[in-house]
Amino acid sequence: MLTCTGCNFLKGHRMSDRIVLALTGTDRVAFLQGLITNDVTRADGGIVYAALLTPQGKFIADFFVVGQDDRLLIDVASSAAPALFQRLNMYRLRADVQIAETDIIVSRGTSTAPDGALPDPRHPDLGWRSYGPVDQSDATDWSALRVALMVPETGVELTPESYILEMGFERLNGVDFRKGCYVGQEIVARMKHKTELRKGLARVTLEGPAIAGAEITASGKAAGTLHTVAGDTALAYLRFDRASGEMDADGTPLRRAD
Repeated sequence: MLTCTGCNFLKGHRMSDRIVLALTGTDRVAFLQGLITNDVTRADGGIVYAALLTPQGKFIADFFVVGQDDRLLIDVASSAAPALFQRLNMYRLRADVQIAETDIIVSRGTSTAPDGALPDPRHPDLGWRSYGPVDQSDATDWSALRVALMVPETGVELTPESYILEMGFERLNGVDFRKGCYVGQEIVARMKHKTELRKGLARVTLEGPAIAGAEITASGKAAGTLHTVAGDTALAYLRFDRASGEMDADGTPLRRAD
């Protein structure tokens, strides 16, 4: 049986930018293990970062999985929660899995971690994540930190057209190539064994003001799209064969920084 007790995110009532779902039932680990990009067993008493993909290997949602004694918690962006819930429901079949929205609040920060906090598995400099009844988040400038560490975000860099290896998921510990099959695994494996990715997420330096969403050109040819901007640096999705020199975003010169 699959339930979603009080799933306010499906009704648009939830205001937080993160939602925590709880997976219970005897099949919960095996169920999720066959669907997502990372090894669920590594979340036992800890936390892993993962994604759910389409069979064509494209992005649906990224999230954190926290393993507890009798359940798995899924920490997901509110905007991605309905799509994630729908897909989990579709794949459930006869598995003994129940899914419920919780009242757990996600806190995060880079200052001293509160008791029970878990280290963000994507990068040590991303600090900690905590799950409880109150918000303990600090005032970290997450946009600037994401740009500095090249960390994509749902709905910004990560879209339904994204391939996770182009978005840096291997570097961010979001994919396990030894765990076995999962949805979209064949496409991810094929991209992994390419000699070189032709497109992907990169950090750029700007020589003036620029707006997220601007088209990037190089010698008059399309070279990518500008995304999160933080001061004179930004994240961009680039065609690497056109990103070796000076580029332009709506009149602002820029260069690849990484």
